[in-house]
Amino acid sequence: MDSLSAISEELAEIDGQISDIFRALSNGFQKLEKIKDSNRQSRQLEELTEKMRECKRLIKEFDREVKDLERRNDPDTNRMLGEKKQSMIKELNSYVALKKQYATNLENKRVDLFDGPAEGFGEENVLLASSMTNQQLMDRGNQMMGETDQAIERSKKVVQDTIDVGTDTAAALKAQSEQMSRIVNELDSIHFSIKKASQMVKEIGRQVATDKCIMALLFIIVIGVIVIIIVKLVNPNNKDIRDIPGLAPPAQNRKLLWNPN
Repeated sequence: MDSLSAISEELAEIDGQISDIFRALSNGFQKLEKIKDSNRQSRQLEELTEKMRECKRLIKEFDREVKDLERRNDPDTNRMLGEKKQSMIKELNSYVALKKQYATNLENKRVDLFDGPAEGFGEENVLLASSMTNQQLMDRGNQMMGETDQAIERSKKVVQDTIDVGTDTAAALKAQSEQMSRIVNELDSIHFSIKKASQMVKEIGRQVATDKCIMALLFIIVIGVIVIIIVKLVNPNNKDIRDIPGLAPPAQNRKLLWNPN
């Protein structure tokens, strides 16, 4: 509850309402076990069914709020909220199954009441029927048919409630599967981008290293030329650099061995 309050006050409020309904359902089914009268059991089941419908509506509202906050929350928070919702659905399904079991037992009791499986009960019904007028028999038959129709309708409602819960559960699982698939695709895309960036960084590093080597070589050449020029200027008669083109000292005027004049 406190962790949900840190995420969203609305989520915490819905969670509190659902928890209250689950406590009411638990107490209601415990009370139902102590009720012996079939009519009171039927009314108690209807009240519990109404609470289950309200709980189902709140779980859907909880799911909508979770989806609205999905982009804002981190993956761990979204996973925690998804597990919380699944826990709610699972607990609600357990109460639906329990309600279905009680409804089936209640219908079996009513069938036993009218069919008379107990020893001697069928004979008593025959004696009662023999003492009834035709109108009373018809009214009794119509009453039994009406009760049977009501039992059938209640059974249909139980089946429909079970189908609705199962459909919602399947839709929730499908949505979660699609979400997981999107997360996996995004992780693959991020991994590819990181790998591509690493390759680009390596290429840039190699290019920078090559450029530095070239610049260093040019720098050494320039320094060598400058050193040679300085040495030449300081000592122009240096024989070590005399043969370098453009740096050798000017040739001296040669004297002829004989003078034609």
